[in-house]
Amino acid sequence: MSSLSLTLRGAARDAVDVQVPGLIDHEFASRLAAQDHTLWGAAAEDEASKRLGWVSLFDDSRALLPRIAELREALIAEGVDRVVLAGMGGSSLAPEVICATDGVSLTVLDSTDPQHVAAVVGEDIGRTVLVVSSKSGSTVETDSQRRIVSAAFAAAGIDAASRTVIVTDPGSPLAQSAASEGVRAIFEADPTVGGRYSALTAFGLVPSGLAGADVESLLDDAEEAFTVLTGDDDANPGLQLASAIGGTQPLRNKLVITDAGSPLVGLGAWIEQLIAESTGKEGTGVLPVIVSDGEPELTSELDDVLVVQIIDPDVEEGSSVDGDAADTVVTPHVVRTGGSLGAQFVLWEVATAVAGALLGINPFDQPDVESAKTAARGLLDTPAPEAGEAVVDGSVEIRADGGAATGEDLVSALRALLGQVPSEGYLAVMAYLDRTTETRLEEVRPQLAALTGRPVTFGWGPRFLHSTGQFHKGGPHVGAFLQITTDADTDLEVPERPFTLQKLIGAQAAGDAQVLASHGMPVLQVHLKDRAAGLTQVLDAVDALS
Repeated sequence: MSSLSLTLRGAARDAVDVQVPGLIDHEFASRLAAQDHTLWGAAAEDEASKRLGWVSLFDDSRALLPRIAELREALIAEGVDRVVLAGMGGSSLAPEVICATDGVSLTVLDSTDPQHVAAVVGEDIGRTVLVVSSKSGSTVETDSQRRIVSAAFAAAGIDAASRTVIVTDPGSPLAQSAASEGVRAIFEADPTVGGRYSALTAFGLVPSGLAGADVESLLDDAEEAFTVLTGDDDANPGLQLASAIGGTQPLRNKLVITDAGSPLVGLGAWIEQLIAESTGKEGTGVLPVIVSDGEPELTSELDDVLVVQIIDPDVEEGSSVDGDAADTVVTPHVVRTGGSLGAQFVLWEVATAVAGALLGINPFDQPDVESAKTAARGLLDTPAPEAGEAVVDGSVEIRADGGAATGEDLVSALRALLGQVPSEGYLAVMAYLDRTTETRLEEVRPQLAALTGRPVTFGWGPRFLHSTGQFHKGGPHVGAFLQITTDADTDLEVPERPFTLQKLIGAQAAGDAQVLASHGMPVLQVHLKDRAAGLTQVLDAVDALS
């Protein structure tokens, strides 16, 4: 299943007819393959000149495979068969989908929620190898996770260095410190590849290969597909998909993504991060919205929505899986794509880079991710006063900023927030909780979409800060935001750092809310004073609005 499948209908097809001829005349595909850094305009040239290694990585990536396989065999011989990956954004999302699709186990540690992290370090530490993925090592989440897992190794009488594998850029501070500590292995990634385009570099391959995924076939499928993405012709699926993403007129800037019988597990979350962080800036961009079969965004025809269905191209048109999934989509404005995971990785990377040019932005930077990080660091040093006066309702505490209202209770506060969603806007639910055990909170997403008649995103914090968080702040300011936070029953110290995980995740949430409100967008902050009871109260409040 390595071949690419792509069909486009409605506005997506119209965009292809309008945009692709110009891209062909501009020789965009072949110039991209040649790493022409001038394709995105003068303002983007410096960044683009440092970020195009992903179009020519196959030989270097294949050279990693024997070393990955050798390390996996050695670890298994020692009884070490549980891989824990500490990384954020593309560093964790690509390995997560690679391993889930291949059916092998990988524990992704991309949270600062103390409950989540405690559960990871409290399980099978004797069988665990920690892979730390960070281009520089300065990512506060990843550094904190590494320190906590290393302490757990030490507490179990295990030499932490012997169980630590580092993936980083050559010569980075992390590479230097890891070498001095004598860690088990250091894999240097291509520094000319940004994190969200790094699925087929060491960042994607090392944790996935150590977990047992077939990364050689992944590379083979990707390289085969890439050959059809470099042609300056109207059949190029990368140019076609880019036109649908960034070239509809007027722009359909909500990309509703749904799995329609695909064997690629979790691909939507990887696409979400790639597109949101690449395009959401300078007041424009495309917001991915991940939904399930039959949910409101698929059955409501909205002028600013384009639906993407991830399909299994091996299932014949009209079969039960393909047909049922298609029947749930009302809008005629649909993109349907399928193929192997490697093929999908390169298709979406090419399409996103080309879409950036159509949108007139630099698809390789992420300025508003940095703004949230800066705000969080500042609040770690000097906590800001609480935003607004709190309203306490049962097990929750409610605060409002950016023009949101606390209301008299949770139900009235939620009702007021829903009324503030712009007619061309969206609602974002941002949950700073445990994404592995508190998943029932995700049930509110389709309920709120039905209530507002508008697209609703759902993100687990701080994970989403490296994804849709860029669009929220850098894209058009048409969002309304529901932030849900809580205190952990048991906090975790971060060794050799002046903060705990609870303080860190609190600063991340407060910093993000602060930046969103500074852009004049309403933010309703709901803090669960009692974690279990508060979560139930939120679910009940949303039910009461229906």
